Amino acid sequence: MLLCIDCGNTNTVFAVWDGARFVATFRTATEHQRTADQYYVWFSTLMAHQKLDVAVTEVIVSSTVPRVVFNLRVLCDRYFDTRPIVVGKPDCLLPAPPRVDEGTQVGPDRLVNTAGAYDRHGGDLIVVDFGTATTFDVVAHDGAYVGGVIAPGVNLSLEALHHAAAALPHVDVTKPQQVIGTNTVACMQSGVFWGYVGLVGGICDRIKAEHERPMRIIGTGGLAPLFSQGDVLFDRIEDDLTMHGLTVIHKYNKDHGSL
Repeated sequence: MLLCIDCGNTNTVFAVWDGARFVATFRTATEHQRTADQYYVWFSTLMAHQKLDVAVTEVIVSSTVPRVVFNLRVLCDRYFDTRPIVVGKPDCLLPAPPRVDEGTQVGPDRLVNTAGAYDRHGGDLIVVDFGTATTFDVVAHDGAYVGGVIAPGVNLSLEALHHAAAALPHVDVTKPQQVIGTNTVACMQSGVFWGYVGLVGGICDRIKAEHERPMRIIGTGGLAPLFSQGDVLFDRIEDDLTMHGLTVIHKYNKDHGSL
């Protein structure tokens, strides 16, 4: 069994792939001080709770938080007796290497999203990922990551607004009944929701104009379905795009001799 680990700035996801589907997916808060033993106790307890008796023999990791990679490597060595593939490291092969400025290090999450999106939809794509940051990944016709955009994440923007303005409360992200708010909460929700609808639509329009080819827009991340209600922003929403991308990169490394 393949264990796919996606470690983001806010959450870490473990998903078990049996070659055809994900048989289990677990999520926890990202904490750089969490040890290999703590990871294993958490993971094995949840597996036992779901009565899943499977042996993890291979692991692939994508992490935007470098400090956690060491303990994930120890986890793989100590409890799964395997050496993980770490996306973004020199020994991890990519189906199509990124084409960016020399010396630029592309985030592993963006490489994984690119691989997953190209495998499912082909090239000429914009992948919009609603995470801690809202990222736009441009996928060329041949599946290469060729650049993108990074904007503040939705929840990050709300937290900043709440902390910087003493009179403004913390609010949940939701689609408001109307654009013009008649109370503070409604005004904030409208600003965030319609603001991000405008941000996503505007940036995608500009990317399409620069790319000079027809492009499809793929939404992913927890808030993608919410923002699809605001306008026709996406051609497709993929809830498991990052995890799928990890399986694609793992298979590529297996087929091309690095495993």
